[in-house]
Amino acid sequence: MKLGAYTACLHDRSLDETLKILGELGLTSAEINAGGFIPAPHLPIDDILAGAGARKDYLGRFAQAGIELTGLNVNGNPLNPDPAVGPRHAADLHRAIDVAAALGVKRVVTMSGLPAGEPGGRTANWVVNPWDSQFLDILDYQWQQVAIPFWKDVNARAAAADVKVCIEMHPQNLVFNPPTLQRLVEETNATHVGAEMDPSHLFWQGMDPVACVQHLGELVFHAAAKDTRINPENAKLYGVLDDRFARTPADADPVGLGGTNTLNQWPKNPSWEFVAVGRGHGVEDFWVPFLQALHAIDPAIAVNIEHEDQAFDQVEGLRLAAENLLRAAAVAGV
Repeated sequence: MKLGAYTACLHDRSLDETLKILGELGLTSAEINAGGFIPAPHLPIDDILAGAGARKDYLGRFAQAGIELTGLNVNGNPLNPDPAVGPRHAADLHRAIDVAAALGVKRVVTMSGLPAGEPGGRTANWVVNPWDSQFLDILDYQWQQVAIPFWKDVNARAAAADVKVCIEMHPQNLVFNPPTLQRLVEETNATHVGAEMDPSHLFWQGMDPVACVQHLGELVFHAAAKDTRINPENAKLYGVLDDRFARTPADADPVGLGGTNTLNQWPKNPSWEFVAVGRGHGVEDFWVPFLQALHAIDPAIAVNIEHEDQAFDQVEGLRLAAENLLRAAAVAGV
């Protein structure tokens, strides 16, 4: 098992400094952003695609740091009907597969995407509880006319490149839990599309990530180490489908997500929040059996920390997550 980090939280540092930090934390794996919602400052895409020399030099920097490049991340919405977003994110995904193949990296992490609710729609539409037949009409359109053709093509590209595409089961996407992941694989006859097992989004939806790993089995290709803390007193009032987000003011430099879209501000007293490994679920109670379940499927699987704990800066949060993840791995015997 390879334990490392997704380096997006260190995009203000150079690649070499980032790899040095990971090594000092005892990590041996890195996942690098390749487009989608955020830029790719740690990945010289054009150079890598242009020649073998650049590829050799790039991978040499990882080898020198004692870090293995285990995945490229291109999380975005490749099915977004906004012409300024969806086509670009789709192109980033296609290109990331090519870059991964060029580098000999076998995993590309992304999201399934979310289309409009009808032909000609201009905004993505997430149906979460289709009790009314009109919502099943929306889902039929999204799956049959948009997602399945798109993902059949992605699977073909990935198979040709000998790369596995790993979907993060993330709400506000068609694939957000094990059944929707299985549906995508089955309805596209995919051989090179599976799951990136990120427990954080499963936690707040009320799922057991260990059970999800065991249920999906060999469809789990890759994993993230990100925790979620449920705040029960707030959840009693607001539930987990909490809509109290606020727009980030322009003078606060909001994070762009493509087109005119930006990242909103989290509620001040959230029902749940992302935290460092071990701050939401105990090392021995959850993280040990989680790593054991992943190891049972693939002993060589990469598990990369994704740091989004607002209580800590980049390095402090990574250090805490790394300490707890490494301790869990030692106890788990993986």
